[in-house]
Amino acid sequence: MSDKLIIFDTTLRDGEQSPGASMTKEEKVRIAKVLEKMKVDVIEAGFPIASPGDFESVQAVARAVKGSTVCGLARALEKDIDRAGEALKDAASARIHTFIATSPIHMQEKLRMTSDQVVEQAIMAVKRARGHTDNVEFSAEDAGRSEIDFLCRIIEAVIDAGASTINIPDTVGYNLPHQFGETIRTLIERVPNADKAIFSVHCHNDLGLAVGNSLSAVLNGARQVECTINGLGERAGNASLEEVVMAVRTRRDLFSCDSGLDTTQIVPASRLVSSITGFPVQPNKAIVGANAFAHESGIHQDGVLKKRETYEIMRAEDVGWSANRLVLGKHSGRNAFRTRMSELGIEFAAEESLNEAFGRFKALADKKHEIYDEDLQALLTEADLEAENERIKLVALKVCSETGETPEAVVTLNVEGVEKQANAIGGGPVDAAFKAIDSVVRSGSTLELYSVNSITSGTDAQGEVTVRLVREGAIHQGQGADTDIVIASAKAYINALNKLTQVRDRTHPQAHTV
Repeated sequence: MSDKLIIFDTTLRDGEQSPGASMTKEEKVRIAKVLEKMKVDVIEAGFPIASPGDFESVQAVARAVKGSTVCGLARALEKDIDRAGEALKDAASARIHTFIATSPIHMQEKLRMTSDQVVEQAIMAVKRARGHTDNVEFSAEDAGRSEIDFLCRIIEAVIDAGASTINIPDTVGYNLPHQFGETIRTLIERVPNADKAIFSVHCHNDLGLAVGNSLSAVLNGARQVECTINGLGERAGNASLEEVVMAVRTRRDLFSCDSGLDTTQIVPASRLVSSITGFPVQPNKAIVGANAFAHESGIHQDGVLKKRETYEIMRAEDVGWSANRLVLGKHSGRNAFRTRMSELGIEFAAEESLNEAFGRFKALADKKHEIYDEDLQALLTEADLEAENERIKLVALKVCSETGETPEAVVTLNVEGVEKQANAIGGGPVDAAFKAIDSVVRSGSTLELYSVNSITSGTDAQGEVTVRLVREGAIHQGQGADTDIVIASAKAYINALNKLTQVRDRTHPQAHTV
């Protein structure tokens, strides 16, 4: 019998630390419900002490999810731990994840603490967390650059204090697979009470080795992997959930463990996270990329037609590609719409919400003959964005673009209930539209990123646009979708501008010092 590999998903917490990837409370709940459907073991919902918004999001996820453990992050401080405990009190299954840095550079330069003080603080934190839940995880931040003797000492101490999961993070993505695997094996062998805890890993992708390091750790005894959908995360990202899970499942000849995930939910989860965050998946991304199961070479095509296993080591259907099917059209009724949305994990709390969403669906169906699951998810994401940001609304947009002439845009905006119109010229229709909008709003921001992604195939596909604005060092990301790419661009730009006007008190956990 193989061991259980626990999958700890931190898309909602560490994944959200990607620049511009902030999610609303409603979006976090939607993603959490999909993760629950996938049978993810632990969902790290956020960092409750960081802001009232983060606290409310963790609380909402804790109340919505019943089939997975919901986790909140906390520094090794009493106020952090108590705040996390409060946010998680309604969870069917709760975990507090507390951390403190253990590497010489972090202890000396960031914490300004001695090794004895760090151990004492860690013990206090675990005991405090045990007052809220029996499920406590301790992380030795920057363990990848920590001294092995000190790691053994602090791990033994926190297990004695009541930690049931010990996380060894490669916080800065510094380790190589053989080195990281050896670290895990050594810790399990040398820590006297290692058998009383599950060893976990949390690897970053700065050198492109997050998945490799995670798998090496599993081969050397780790039985929890912390990862994110699409590898989303700070800097170069985290270990990709889909790659870790499918590598372990595909190579059962090497791994003596397996996750309990419903892998058919991987592709739907990938698309939802991509839609909500505005981070498109590259076509050649393993497992979830559009080309992951495509075969261009004639030799490959011939082999696959004769026997799939000649060039495919896993079935596309096993990770959810079979779900990419036409579901609705302009003649579909309200009940069919509600049923399909429910299958996608989207429930409507009130009839008014259903009617509004159905109206959006019908409007899209008039423009686009075939409606796919991705289109439905984009509709709901856009509705969430508009509900959250009411200050600036797009009323009308007219763009003139022809060969040999300078493109011009005329835009009408509703700004806090007052309609305003402006026109501008630009290097292209999108540039002209953005300049017209900015002449009304005068945001003083800089456009750092403009990205267009086709939601589905075909010339009538919705275009999904992501823009990233920077003002005074703060990053604000906006998304918009429409069958007209210029309108989608204007929606995304306005969405980002609305976020600029909101005060967002969300602090990165590593911005604090103990």
